Amino acid sequence: MTQYLLAVHHSEGDDAYVSEDEMQQAFADVDAFNKDLMSSGSWVFGGGLTVPADATVVDATKGETMVTDGPFAESKEQLGGFWVVEAPDLAAAQEIAKRGSAACKQPVEVRPFQAE
Repeated sequence: MTQYLLAVHHSEGDDAYVSEDEMQQAFADVDAFNKDLMSSGSWVFGGGLTVPADATVVDATKGETMVTDGPFAESKEQLGGFWVVEAPDLAAAQEIAKRGSAACKQPVEVRPFQAE
């Protein structure tokens, strides 16, 4: 089995949910999706992230450590959450991502982990 990162993308300034009811429904749908992943044996790890403004960037690449506030990349899309899943192949991982995208109502990127 290969492990895949399923990354949930949020667009900057785009409210994903029209109403509080729609947001609560998405939370319930994601919870059901997570439970399905766990029962199927595909679940490795997953979680939602706070807003990009909560980020700090630690850069120790030039000898001195610098810590800055905010996201590293200036981008219209930000990582909103993720799952790490096990799947037999890319097609199966994409099928899992399709169900995750439907549950959270956001685009989901599929990326395999590098071989060890």
